[in-house]
Amino acid sequence: MVPPKLTIVPHRSEPGPEPRETDEQTTVRAESGETLAHEGWRGLPPNIAQLPSADRREQLRILEALLFAASEPLAEQYLRTHLKSDDDVAALLGELQGFYASRGINLVKVAGKWAFRTAEDLSYLLERHATEQRRLSKAAMETLAIIAYHQPVTRAEIEEIRGVVASAGTLDVLMEIGWVRPRGRRRAPGRPITYGTTEEFLDHFGLDAIKDLPGLAELKGAGLLDSNLPPDFTVPEPTDSAALLPDELPLDAGDGSEEPLPPLDYGE
Repeated sequence: MVPPKLTIVPHRSEPGPEPRETDEQTTVRAESGETLAHEGWRGLPPNIAQLPSADRREQLRILEALLFAASEPLAEQYLRTHLKSDDDVAALLGELQGFYASRGINLVKVAGKWAFRTAEDLSYLLERHATEQRRLSKAAMETLAIIAYHQPVTRAEIEEIRGVVASAGTLDVLMEIGWVRPRGRRRAPGRPITYGTTEEFLDHFGLDAIKDLPGLAELKGAGLLDSNLPPDFTVPEPTDSAALLPDELPLDAGDGSEEPLPPLDYGE
């Protein structure tokens, strides 16, 4: 008679070896982790990327929808009207910007406002669909550069900087494009009109503010300035303040025929 075989079954309370995870289970877990990280907006610390609050995700979705549907850049003040009063719109936009940093479209800030733009390294894909703008003449480009760096500036001041008489249609072309606007009138005999750049100018050249224009060192590095410049040559600090400067009058001030200018002081 063969004695029966005894099988020892460990008690459930006793710790036993954990079952090894199969390759298939590892793959599923990794994919689910990637999904959570994607849904949690990549760019956040790992400990919170997978557990975003429902409210925060909804806020990001609202901002994303507004910016995607907009035909022009949107200001933070406008975006704030669609969220709660205590929501940190700047932080949410920064988070959204980080999420789109490595994607085909990027969230960028232009002229102080926010908009989606095609990633710079993929812009070549849309060249065939882009509308080709009229090429500006050398005189128009020089005039635009002078206005951008020296604004507010009058026609006479532009001619003095360029050293040649400005063509009658050069300023008209720049204003027709929408890159230059009349600002006001100079407090000088005849009260000539002063000119400055617009938000469309910043938007076209991808600038957040006029102060982002290249400085002297950057212009030299790009080969846009002669290397044999005078030692005292400088590039002015550009400003495009919407408010009129002390030496400017409103456009409707006229040509000075109604109100005489103060007499000039020639000294003794």
